[in-house]
Amino acid sequence: MRRTPAAIGSAIFFAVAPGSVAGLGPWLITRWRVSDLPDGLSWAAIPFLVVGAVLVLAGVAVLIHAFVHFVAEGAGTPAPVAPPEHLVIGGLYRYVRNPMYVGVLSAIIGQALLLGQFGLFWYAAVVFLAFFSFVRFHEEPALSRTFGTAYEKYRSAVPGWFPRVRPWNG
Repeated sequence: MRRTPAAIGSAIFFAVAPGSVAGLGPWLITRWRVSDLPDGLSWAAIPFLVVGAVLVLAGVAVLIHAFVHFVAEGAGTPAPVAPPEHLVIGGLYRYVRNPMYVGVLSAIIGQALLLGQFGLFWYAAVVFLAFFSFVRFHEEPALSRTFGTAYEKYRSAVPGWFPRVRPWNG
C-alpha cells in the first residue's frame, strides 16, 4: 500500500475507532461534565486533575505515534481491512506490543480522573476486556499466520500491556 492511501485510511480509522472508544464513549457516559465536589474544588483534587490531564495527553500522543508507525513502517493501516505489509516493531512498539490500546485506556482513565467521573473506570475495565479478548483471539493468531517466526520472536521479547524499561532491539 502506498503511504498516501495508508495515511488517509489511518486518519479515518483514527477518527472512527479510537475516536469512538476514547472520545465518544466517555462523552456519552459523562457529557464531559466535571462531577460536583462537596465543597467546591478541594486542594486534594488537584493531583488527580493533573494526573488525569497528563494521561489524556499522553494517551493521544501514544495513539498518534502508533498510527504514524503503521503508515511509515508497516506500509498499511491499523484497520483490519487494510493491515500493514510489514510487522510494526519500531518506536513505542519496541517497548510494548499494544501501544494503541494502552493509549486509548490511558485517555479513558485520564478522563475519569480529570472529570471526577469514576463510572469511566468501569467503562475502562470493559474496554480493556474487549481489547484483551480481541488481541488474544484475533490479532495474535493473525499476526502469527502473517509474519510467522518474526512475530513469535517479537511476541516473546516484548510484553503486551506493560511496557519494557529498555527498548527491544530484536
